Amino acid sequence: MAITLVWPSKTWNEPFSMQFSYLSYSKHRMFDFICLWLLPIGLFLLLSDLYFVPDRSIHHKLYYGLFSIPTLIALLLRPREMKTLLQEPLILGLLAFIGWSMFTLIWSPTADSALGLLKPPLHILMLFLGCSLLVKYRSESLQPIFFSAAVIAMLITLYNLYVFAGEWSPDIPEQRMIGAGAFDNPLLSSHAFGFFCIYWLTLGMTSKRKAIVMAAAPAFLIMFAALLATGSRTPLVAVVLSMVWLSFICWNRRSLALIGMLTAGAVVVLALFSEMIFLRGSSFRLDIWRMALELIAQRPFIGHGYEAPLAFDVPQVGYTLSEPHNFALGVLYYVGIIGFIPWVFMQVWGLYSSWRHRVNPLFILASAWLVYGIGAALTEGGGILPRPKEHWYLLWIPLALIGALSISQRLKTLLDRPVKRLNNADYSALLAHAKVIEEDGLGPKVLRLENGSFLKLFRERRSYTSGSFNPYSQRFAVNSERLQAMGIAAPRILDLYLFADGSSGVLYQPLPGQTLRQVMQSMGSGAMRQALVERFGKFLALLHDKGVYFRSLHLGNVLLMDDGEFGLIDIADLHFYPSSLRLALRQRNLRHMQRYPEDRRWLFEEQLQALLDGYAVQAPPIAVGRLRQQIEQLGRTESTVS
Repeated sequence: MAITLVWPSKTWNEPFSMQFSYLSYSKHRMFDFICLWLLPIGLFLLLSDLYFVPDRSIHHKLYYGLFSIPTLIALLLRPREMKTLLQEPLILGLLAFIGWSMFTLIWSPTADSALGLLKPPLHILMLFLGCSLLVKYRSESLQPIFFSAAVIAMLITLYNLYVFAGEWSPDIPEQRMIGAGAFDNPLLSSHAFGFFCIYWLTLGMTSKRKAIVMAAAPAFLIMFAALLATGSRTPLVAVVLSMVWLSFICWNRRSLALIGMLTAGAVVVLALFSEMIFLRGSSFRLDIWRMALELIAQRPFIGHGYEAPLAFDVPQVGYTLSEPHNFALGVLYYVGIIGFIPWVFMQVWGLYSSWRHRVNPLFILASAWLVYGIGAALTEGGGILPRPKEHWYLLWIPLALIGALSISQRLKTLLDRPVKRLNNADYSALLAHAKVIEEDGLGPKVLRLENGSFLKLFRERRSYTSGSFNPYSQRFAVNSERLQAMGIAAPRILDLYLFADGSSGVLYQPLPGQTLRQVMQSMGSGAMRQALVERFGKFLALLHDKGVYFRSLHLGNVLLMDDGEFGLIDIADLHFYPSSLRLALRQRNLRHMQRYPEDRRWLFEEQLQALLDGYAVQAPPIAVGRLRQQIEQLGRTESTVS
């Protein structure tokens, strides 16, 4: 049957600038591109490229071009983002630390220009702000980024160990592995090896998938072997501190295994590597620290100034050293106790914040990295605000991640509840007297429990999907809380479960009401249906304007609740964009609804004008025009076919 479409006389092919602000549209698209693509790529390279780029200058340029500068551009495009970011104590602590460090240039005897000295602190600030934007708008990318970077680091490290083993000779004393890529120092290399050593250890402690836990064990051993091959001792202390921290912040049955592994590992290391640990003595650290404390005592409160000259002449070394080989002493020397206070505050607050939110594995990982950095910094470092290099693994990257996670936690973009593991007996008890609401060929999908709550089941996928990192049950829970924070009704989450067969489930309180499809079927009056479709068009435009892209959007997933408002259900595959949806996504959303015959007849044939009138209340005219053109083209196609 042919479809006849009658359009108003208004010309929808007017110049784009007359219908929609091209500048505003371009700003939104640029901001989205930075947050959704450039920042994830930049963070991935920041974590991994030292392993394969030939020198640090390329590492710097990649970070500047793909993370730091894009972050600055994003904030210039949308300055209101700073209001949220400046509510985070870690960012305020960093600003206080940077501000005081710059102030000390007044008495700092340095020959460098103030503008040149300001660049490294600004790049560190961009790390904090960029991570916050990334986690706020694309938090689901974090775990794949970490995993991919860790796999690359592990594979290259395995090759490094193979080369080192072929070159190693017991006749050459003090032979230490450096590694390929931009690494040029065994101690600095150990920071990178230890960083991913802690990643695999944390993954083994927090992952609920047996296959991941089994894969994490050999990866940890590879990175730990590289740590030993560098001959550096402080990273071993740092790993021990991280293991102790993990055993308490996780505190599960694996904690006992970790403590046992820690004890056994200590025995093995002392038995096999006691010469490396004890025969080298203190490496003149005690002499250096004594000299540093004497200098600090000259200006204990205000310090000698950011980038003031520093030199230690230890007779036994034979050359002058320019670092106190302790991060804390370096801070005290350059910026004094006044600068030391915000520096310590950031670390204490980072650990405290991670402990409060320890139900989220990302907080556990970031805090384990921070504890590792605190341990490794006991005998390493001196520059307080360095350019991107191995020292960033120890302090700035963990703190930036904790700050970003804390911001997202407040904005409800991260999971903030534990996932309960149920055995078969508990699962059977949970489903006692449950009624199947929805099922497919593999079994039940949604069940109503005896107490009236609903349990939605998500089966484990045998092939790799993004659900391997972000289970769909957890996405459902996070999406629900984010929608509610936006003022959009969604099911209230009660619990999250992981079952013995690898599937997961979310328990929620259903919304009171009927689906729009049910309501439309029961309506006999065309006028009532027209009014309802117009209201739905306005609601759809509201979703698009807020950046909500609901791939499964159709009238069966939208509820008309008892209070007359709309709500969303079945929201596991819902995505949030930083800006209002671009035109292509709006059109794709409507194409999905056109796949359902009843929805298509009611929305795009009988009540099309009502749908567009409602949509036009919230949406820009160019979006309304594009949707009209899309539907018109569909009508012409059908007319040709019929």
